[in-house]
Amino acid sequence: MNTSSPPRASSGSFRVAVLAGALCLLLAGCSGSGDARLDSDTDAAAGADGSLRVALIAHGGKGDAFWDLVHKGAGAAAAKDGIDLTYASDSDPTRQAQLVRDAVRDKVDGIAVTLAKPQAMKGPVAEAKAAGIPVVGLNSGIDAWKSAGLLEYFGQDESLAGRAVGDKLDEIRAKHALCVIHERGNVALEARCAGVKKTFTGETENLYVEGTDLNAVQAAVTAQLRQDPTIDEVVTLGAQFALTAVKSVRAAGSRAKVATFDLDKNLVQAVQGGQVQFAVDQQPYLQGYLAVDALWLYRTNGNVSGGGVAPVLTGPAFVTRSNVASVAKFAAAGTR
Repeated sequence: MNTSSPPRASSGSFRVAVLAGALCLLLAGCSGSGDARLDSDTDAAAGADGSLRVALIAHGGKGDAFWDLVHKGAGAAAAKDGIDLTYASDSDPTRQAQLVRDAVRDKVDGIAVTLAKPQAMKGPVAEAKAAGIPVVGLNSGIDAWKSAGLLEYFGQDESLAGRAVGDKLDEIRAKHALCVIHERGNVALEARCAGVKKTFTGETENLYVEGTDLNAVQAAVTAQLRQDPTIDEVVTLGAQFALTAVKSVRAAGSRAKVATFDLDKNLVQAVQGGQVQFAVDQQPYLQGYLAVDALWLYRTNGNVSGGGVAPVLTGPAFVTRSNVASVAKFAAAGTR
């Protein structure tokens, strides 16, 4: 989300064994780059021992710490279940769709996918189902997963989360909120700001920015704050954008406060220090973990979380200065 998308790799390189990498992530706290079109600790014998092969295909951009957390959770589940896991990501919906098709051609045993742009995923998901490959959803697409034919869904109800933020803004007596959307057309992000507007009794306006360029984000938010000094709350939709908004507030000489969706270890420190009022945690590590584990449970025991009709919610939960200590040690370890 905060840099350009990586180039697409050939389908021939799609198979990846990450058991060793997953154990590294779980035990040593090391992080994937978050940019991988394909993250690779390649093992030529991958899947030869009969282990299940699962592909997790996301829409996150290069270097986004949020997707590092999703990847870590998925890797931990893969290590526990003895799964040969492939993690791939591309913020371009056409290329993300091609990643799903690559997985189908590779005849994986299960696919976990995000539905940030649901229409683009319909075709590839249908191809997976036709090939007998179960598909679960995570993170984005809570209103689209059933119609898309997915088996299960793990994530946050973004509209509900947005409404909760709107209520929170009323509680802290905000009057004019600027909701910063860093990826136009992403259904989850749009739902967040729409939810804020639905319950917040003050004024809400959206600002669309280019999330792949943090300098541009800072400039756009700074300009908006200078133009309208009545803005007293900046709501961002990702941890790195909140930290950027803090810089914008200073540069603009504004009195606005900053709140955000999502968190990472740097954002936790900002909440502890009072630079950010609160964060809404959707638990990305948990999303990745549950999605991969669900495919293992389905393949080995026929289990379907939520009965295939209800999503499994991983959020929202508010992290404020009063309770941030309870998650700080996990954030420092790179799992929250």
